[in-house]
Amino acid sequence: MTDVPLWQWSATDIAAATRAGRLTASEAVEAALARMEAVNPDLNAVVESLSDEARAQAAALDASDAPKGPLHGVPVTIKVNVDQAGHATTNGVPAFRDLIAPDDAPLVANLKAAGAVVIGRTNTPEFSFRADTDNPLYGRTHNPWGRHLSAGGSSGGAGSAVMAGMGPLAHGNDIGGSLRFPASANGAVTVKPGMGRVPAWNPSQKAERGMLAQAMSVQGLLARNAADLHLSMPTLIAGDARDPFHVPLPWRGAPIDGPIRVAFTKDDLGFGMHPDVSAALDAAADALSDAGYAVERVEPPMAREAGEVGYRALMGEVQALMGPDIRKLGSPTLNAVFDEYYRHFPPYQGTELLQMMAKRSFYARAWSVFMEDYPLVLTPFLLQPFFTAGRDAEGAEGAAEALGRSLWSFVFNYTGLPAGNLPTRIAELPSGPQPIGVQIAGRRWREDLIVDAMAAIEARIPPACTRLWSMTG
Repeated sequence: MTDVPLWQWSATDIAAATRAGRLTASEAVEAALARMEAVNPDLNAVVESLSDEARAQAAALDASDAPKGPLHGVPVTIKVNVDQAGHATTNGVPAFRDLIAPDDAPLVANLKAAGAVVIGRTNTPEFSFRADTDNPLYGRTHNPWGRHLSAGGSSGGAGSAVMAGMGPLAHGNDIGGSLRFPASANGAVTVKPGMGRVPAWNPSQKAERGMLAQAMSVQGLLARNAADLHLSMPTLIAGDARDPFHVPLPWRGAPIDGPIRVAFTKDDLGFGMHPDVSAALDAAADALSDAGYAVERVEPPMAREAGEVGYRALMGEVQALMGPDIRKLGSPTLNAVFDEYYRHFPPYQGTELLQMMAKRSFYARAWSVFMEDYPLVLTPFLLQPFFTAGRDAEGAEGAAEALGRSLWSFVFNYTGLPAGNLPTRIAELPSGPQPIGVQIAGRRWREDLIVDAMAAIEARIPPACTRLWSMTG
């Protein structure tokens, strides 16, 4: 790796080198910090630098007698909606600028225990509830591919940071696509874990989240390749008693006999599909077939219905529990965006909301039965190339483009199933080049199968960072 700048190294390469004594944690951290100082002023992905803390932590790792864990010396970032002791959990909201976390959230504690070094905290939209990252506290995060693209949301700071080289791993979370939107926008690789997989809790919170938020929201990581997810996700899923519903299963599940069957769908759910999205799906299907997977064109059960019902139910809970705070503390832009959300996905209320929350099991059961035959499902993510910055705030048409055509995302939050996203094509559009991501869903608690499939695709399709760095340096 000596001919490659250290900021471009993968987490796997950094960890192997630090654990073998060929690289110090301080060297790895300094390279990431230097890259952050060089590119972050233009991107605004990291909104709080933790350079002093990171240097001290790296020095402590270098002084230790043995490697601390599997992520020894690996630079990471944490999203500002998750607690990190001594730092504000702002969630992109000016009113929360002084909400200082008393302790680390479980995932932060897990990463530190494995030897990862937190170098900064990344941007998110207000209340982490947009597919685009902008807020009145920190401003807009930009996409390293160029200003013609949104950085996605809500983990837009994380997606921009990891692809620009500010550390090989970036924490994010996902209640309706907030890991997978930025992965698609920036060309990153991610897996949205299934329900209960990663322990979650913010010590700063004053009340428990709604039941749908608890069931649909998950914590995860964005990376530049699938191997780094195999390295880091076993750390992230380590148990923590503060999450009483965490599922204590190992990262690797039982092997599946014979070629793994993959259900492949191009269902556009009535919205139409852009040719570049279709080509990206074909590239993924061909790569999986070449790798020995049994890819079959077959339609999964009730995708559009589950996506629409799931998001309307979530909007019902959000309106009831978060609505007053959003109205009071959110910007005019955010409130206008939510008005369009509510028009596009009319919130269930009262008894109907309870009924639709209960109906989650109906959809989840149908998908679980389907996945007895097809352990993996290859689907679109967005049905078009990624949208421009601020598009979701451009009235009904903007909301329809950003959310209405992303129903394939909501299906897997509502059913609690894991789903990955990776780029399989670079579209050459008049506005400029951009990655096109596809989605791979998997059986419950089989994130490992998804990451294996993404690794098989990557072995046949060059990673998006290769093209990005050839453009931007």
